Formats: sequence, C-alpha cells, structure tokens
Amino acid sequence: MSRFCLIEAGWNSSTPIDVASGRDHDRATLAWFLPIGLLTSWWLGWINGALTALAFLVGGLWLSPDLDVRSTALRRWGVLSAIWWPYRRLLPHRSLLSHGPLIGMTLRLAWLSALILLIWTATASLLSPAIPTPSQAWPDLLSALREHPRTWIGVLMGLESSVWLHLILDGDPLPAEWSKSWRRHRRR
Repeated sequence: MSRFCLIEAGWNSSTPIDVASGRDHDRATLAWFLPIGLLTSWWLGWINGALTALAFLVGGLWLSPDLDVRSTALRRWGVLSAIWWPYRRLLPHRSLLSHGPLIGMTLRLAWLSALILLIWTATASLLSPAIPTPSQAWPDLLSALREHPRTWIGVLMGLESSVWLHLILDGDPLPAEWSKSWRRHRRR
C-alpha cells in the first residue's frame, strides 16, 4: 500500500491514509471475480454468474473509480483514454460523484452510454438504412430488459461490487466527503 494524502486530491484534511495502489486493486479484482461469479451463479444461474464475473472484471479493471486521476485503469483505455478527460476535469478524486456507492458507477456508465449513443447516432445517419438509429432500436432494448432481468441484475451487481471492493481496499468504503461528515457528526 502506498501513502497518499487526500489534501493533494482536494480534501480539506491533511490526515494521511493508506490507500491501495493500482496493482493492489488489480490483484484483488483478479482474485475476487471468480468467487463473485460463483456466488451469483448460485442465485442467478451459471450464465448470469459468468456475466456477473465478467462485469466485475470490467468494472474493476476498466471502469474503476480511479478514472478521475491518471491511473492504471485510465491507461488501459489506451488512445481512448481521452474520452475520460471531461470526467477527470469535472470530478475531484475520491469525491461523492467519483467514488460514491451507486452514484459513481452510474455516472461512469451514463458518460460512456452518452458517448456510445452519440457515435451510434452519427454512424446510423451516415450508413442509413443499414444500421438502425437508437430510436429505432429502443423497443428492442426495452424488450431485452424485460425478457432478461436476471442478466441485467447480474451485470449491474458485478459492476457495483467491483466499486465496493475498490473502496474497501482504499481503507474507507465511503467517499472523502461522506467520511468527513460522518466523523464530524459522530464526535458530537
């Protein structure tokens, strides 16, 4: 574990804490993806368990909360890492919006979905009618969501559980803002 001071990331306390390095996060993700997949396969079935494990890997290795800083996860995107530039500029490291349970992954997925939708719309308009537009494909997507809810639940569980593993490895499963508020409230 490396020493890291949150004040460098915009936090108002100079109390240093131990956080896991990128290598530690990667090792833990690789160690836990199979148990997570096996556990969810017991509940959701083998195929959905495998998809949960895959989503856990993707969440831990490519959609990490650390996409808001120069990190191993960001470098994995290669030339596509530029798509995360606005995300990195708008969100302070370990903030509620980047590291918050549920909200952090939701924002990363929303950003990625918006980019995919933009590219899809542009491509569909250029290659029409060979590629359906997003509005033409929307009913099929809704149908897939309705027909396979367990698959979507498993994928979302895999993505979100990778975030929780990341936060626990950083030594504090709550973003800096929550932790500070909680500690202040607890002292009263």
